[in-house]
Amino acid sequence: MKVGVALGGGGVRGLTHAMALEVIESCGITPHMISGTSMGAIIGALFASGISGKEIREGIEKNVIPDAERVWGLSGRRREMLRWLSFARPSLSKSGMIHAGGLLNWLMKDIEVETFEELQIPLQIMATDFHSGEPHVFSKGPLLPAIQASMAIPGIFVPVEHNGRILVDGGLVDNVPYDLLEADCDFTIAIDVSPTRDPDSVEVPNLLTATIGMFDILVDEATRLRLLQDPPDIYIRPVIEGIRIFDFEKIGSLFEQVQPAMDQLRTQIELALKKQAESESL
Repeated sequence: MKVGVALGGGGVRGLTHAMALEVIESCGITPHMISGTSMGAIIGALFASGISGKEIREGIEKNVIPDAERVWGLSGRRREMLRWLSFARPSLSKSGMIHAGGLLNWLMKDIEVETFEELQIPLQIMATDFHSGEPHVFSKGPLLPAIQASMAIPGIFVPVEHNGRILVDGGLVDNVPYDLLEADCDFTIAIDVSPTRDPDSVEVPNLLTATIGMFDILVDEATRLRLLQDPPDIYIRPVIEGIRIFDFEKIGSLFEQVQPAMDQLRTQIELALKKQAESESL
């Protein structure tokens, strides 16, 4: 059975894709193909390069989750702030507030390949052509421009110019791109890390929160319509509350929140494998 895995966008929430890949591997499955958007593209590239889900998760826990001294110590907070500012360099461009290159290079520092062709598992990365509004799928050539385009939320990150096109976040057209896998895979698994909304909240959002929130609403509706038309074989959307796309200091809480969904993923995969074994024995 050729299994395809789609990893959705969602900023820091997408780091939990490492947990999903770890579950998939522990069930004895090596994905035939991976697709990803935004942070899903980053984690997908790391995995496709040969780094296991467990290794990615352990790297996140070791290098990203702040320890108590950095979170609560005054000098620690200053160091942490300077570290994140160095990653997300403010932009002087009118087309976005942040250059994503520093953050992207830091997240990708452990990868030892530079092109799609060097990956051990085929990977497809979703971006959006800003002017046509059409999907732009990367599957060959340099990795970093593809990932940077895929995560370029309009108004937040500077768009990427590539081969005469202006490219922005792939979530605008396909945030959980499992449809890219259907032609080459017998079975598709989609992991959606969009935030869980609180309809009773009365909090007035600031400018950044409002911009990201508007983006999330559009992404949610597009994903909902796609699921109604052509759902994947397994669709997992963890309950993720109170964690915004840049809340890196909340990764410990994030991992705890998504654990029930990872248990659900394991159960569904084991059930699918059991059904396949039964059908093959007939």
